[in-house]
Amino acid sequence: QVQLVESGGGSVQDGGSLRLSCAVSGYPTIPYCMGWFRQAPLAEREGVGTIRRDGFAIYADSVKGRFTISSDSAKNTLYLQMNNLNPDDTAVYYCAAALRSRYGYCRRDDEDYSFWGQGTQVTVSS
Repeated sequence: QVQLVESGGGSVQDGGSLRLSCAVSGYPTIPYCMGWFRQAPLAEREGVGTIRRDGFAIYADSVKGRFTISSDSAKNTLYLQMNNLNPDDTAVYYCAAALRSRYGYCRRDDEDYSFWGQGTQVTVSS
């Protein structure tokens, strides 16, 4: 059973940076697909970005050039580096994992992911 634990959330000012971490346990390697999702109050959950085990990553247009997903296989940890944050980035951020993908890449569709962390709050103030 894959278990995911996020950390690194907090409150920052507009233009600030944060790095989220997601520790993976219960699985010998980084799962085939991992993703970061977020959900703001009264909004649907949004796929921020995903990364395939080989490092191929895709991002939502709203975060391209500001957010970077990476993984450390030695630590079995996923990261989300967030730069130039703005208030629209305020949300609970979740990491998610899928052991396989039928599409050949890791979609930003939350239905593709079976394992989820508990979430970490990110608040950006203006």
